[in-house]
Amino acid sequence: MKHVYFFSKGQSEGNAKMKELLGGKGANLAEMAELGIPVPPGFTITTEVCAYYQEHDRKYPKGLEDEVAENLKKLEQATGKKFGDPTNPLLVSVRSGAAASMPGMMDTILNLGLTDKTVEGLAAKSGNVRFAYDSYRRLLQMYGDVVLGLKPETETDLDPFEVILDEVKKEKSAKLDTDLDADALKNLSARFKAAIEKRIGRPFPQDPREQLWGAIEAVFKSWNNPRAIKYRQLY
Repeated sequence: MKHVYFFSKGQSEGNAKMKELLGGKGANLAEMAELGIPVPPGFTITTEVCAYYQEHDRKYPKGLEDEVAENLKKLEQATGKKFGDPTNPLLVSVRSGAAASMPGMMDTILNLGLTDKTVEGLAAKSGNVRFAYDSYRRLLQMYGDVVLGLKPETETDLDPFEVILDEVKKEKSAKLDTDLDADALKNLSARFKAAIEKRIGRPFPQDPREQLWGAIEAVFKSWNNPRAIKYRQLY
């Protein structure tokens, strides 16, 4: 059974009629790519895999890891970048989708593939150090929240990342996030990493593939988060 469907300009394995299998987002991206609309290439893990994961004690069907690796290679070929390459890094996003739209209910992680090494490559490649470290601190915050569980546990708890961000802004006399320069964002990234290690007892993963699988599992888990369950009950 096929678990992963690739989409790229003129090379899509799905179409808009496959929403039950690819989710609304995956099916429509495949259709748009096939029509030649300039959407970034990617691949979709099927809704059947999510169902299997939920029904088999959070285990994946046989062959999924190999299919993801194969499609990651296709993505590298399509973009001319390499996942984890310190000089020309490919960054990916893991987004959720369902046959019936549930906007904002499930989780998303952006900028996967950034590490202490690849962020320097992104800075050199883009010529913009601030952009690179702004992207990195956003990954650290999203991954820390969604994948590693560093989030407020009660309504009165403070978000640990927002607390650190406010501290840095105060130190730099910055009113907005956009007022922070490259050095401030480097400092912010370092503090985010320290907070993650302190809270979970291990460092933020520097292996892009570990990041990727952590994000994939987090999205599957988010099918049963409280807001997604409540949304399905209501709609």
